Formats: sequence, C-alpha cells, structure tokens
Amino acid sequence: MDTAPEPDPLPDLLNVVDIEATCWDGQPPAGAVSEIIEIGLTVVDLRARRRLARHRVLVRPARSRVSAFCTGLTGLTQQEVDTGLSFREACALLASEHAAGARPWASWGDYDRNQFVRQCRATATPYPFGRRHTNAKIPFTLAHGLRKRPGMATALRIAGLPLEGRHHSGADDAWNIAALILDVAGRGGWPTTDAL
Repeated sequence: MDTAPEPDPLPDLLNVVDIEATCWDGQPPAGAVSEIIEIGLTVVDLRARRRLARHRVLVRPARSRVSAFCTGLTGLTQQEVDTGLSFREACALLASEHAAGARPWASWGDYDRNQFVRQCRATATPYPFGRRHTNAKIPFTLAHGLRKRPGMATALRIAGLPLEGRHHSGADDAWNIAALILDVAGRGGWPTTDAL
C-alpha cells in the first residue's frame, strides 16, 4: 500500500520585514516620537530556498520629522517620506497585499515587532501581523554555534554572504535578512510551522 509522503514542516512562504524609523543623535525633540518611515519586505519561499520578491513601503510620519542624523543613517529624507502612506494605510497594505495576518514573518531581532506593537497601540491602528513571528537572530545564532547574537552585517560575514545594497535601508536589509534565513534553513535550523 502506498503511503502519502510526509508533509514538509516548513511553511511555504515567509515575510521578512525590516523597518526604519525616525531617529536622532541623542534625545528626540520635544513632542517627537520614533515612527516607522520605511517598511522593507522580502517574500521567501522556504521550500524552494529562494527569495521571491522585495517590496518597499514609505510611511509618512505624523508626530516627528526626519533628522539630518536619520538621513545620514538611512538615506531617507523628509521630502521623500512625505510622499509615503499614512501608518494606518501602510498596515492595511501589509494585510491586504502581503497576507501579513496569515503568513508567518521574521525580523532581525525584536525591535521591528515591538515598534509595530507600540505604534499600532498609540495610533489605534489594527496590528497587521499574525502571531507567528521569528526573531531570526535566535535560529541563526544556534545554527552557527555562536555565543552572542550578531548584528545583521556581522551575521552576513559569518555566513560568507555579501551585504547587498545599503545597510539601514529597510528594503535592502529585509533582502539581506532573507538571505540569512535561507542560510539557516539550508542548515536545517529554521523553525518548523509547529514551532512558529
């Protein structure tokens, strides 16, 4: 009697997200808060072991402005982010066009998830993601037998992968984090759907 093959425990598609937010060299100006100004998203097919698509969503801040320090770090200007979506519109876009509520997602560390939670709470915006989030630093650290969790650029060096694009560009960083996730998946270290 033939038996069906065992299902692959990895999810098919994964959203890899990296954000950039308003920031300052020191304390923010009076009344200003850190707000998301760019959402980078790369779709990864974990079964096929490849990056499928990269997306960039600019977000218009409502309670802060892009500082010269922030421009130097991210390359983003106030004029550029002024053309972006509102935070509420950006979250709705993630849900409607990128299956953010249904698809598992990952980021490098917990900053991105925590920033979304804070900003959604502060603006009464529906949280766009589901519960299946992975801090990609953790499986990477385990897969490479490291003691400390490295930053993204260091992790790329450890994995022997190039830094593609500009560091601190949300779209480029999401693309690079996706490469690190595929490195971990190739080593059998990415969490299965049961663990997400």
